Amino acid sequence: MKNIAFSAALGALVLTGSLAACSQSAPEQKAEETAEATAPDAKPGMSLAKGQLTLPIVAGRPAAVYFELTNGGKEPVTLVSAYVEGASSAEIHETAGGTMKKRDSIEIKPGETLAFAKGGLHVMAFEPSEALTAGGTAELTLTFADGDKLSAPVSITSGAEKSEMSGMDHDMSGMDHDMAGMEH
Repeated sequence: MKNIAFSAALGALVLTGSLAACSQSAPEQKAEETAEATAPDAKPGMSLAKGQLTLPIVAGRPAAVYFELTNGGKEPVTLVSAYVEGASSAEIHETAGGTMKKRDSIEIKPGETLAFAKGGLHVMAFEPSEALTAGGTAELTLTFADGDKLSAPVSITSGAEKSEMSGMDHDMSGMDHDMAGMEH
């Protein structure tokens, strides 16, 4: 009888130890799964350069994001969406012939660099938050048809800096600024 009681006690002790070991490894496993799920995604072969978010001149209007996107891979890829940190939504647009249209997808061939620039392809960032300020940065995330993503910081500039007069020559060195004889 003593052997049966001892065997039962030993079995209970082994079972308790096994359960404790299982409960300790479960959180570690969940932590690893969570880390993998939140790890940054990067589309192999793709790179983004010269990223810039231009804030609107008029409050309530969308911001625009410009950049260069290069496919350094060996296969074509298809860009399907964009996300801009600090905006309520973002869309890929293209201006052509004076008309701006939303683009649902854009194929990028191997070795190709697409310029997202004023007057062509660009990302519209709707309802930019007040947290987006000139001189700061925001995160741009591009999503491709296969689910891969590419994220990169973009510098933020004021739309006023890029106003219509930015391309004009402002050299006034030859003008006479003597206003001493003028009445105010």
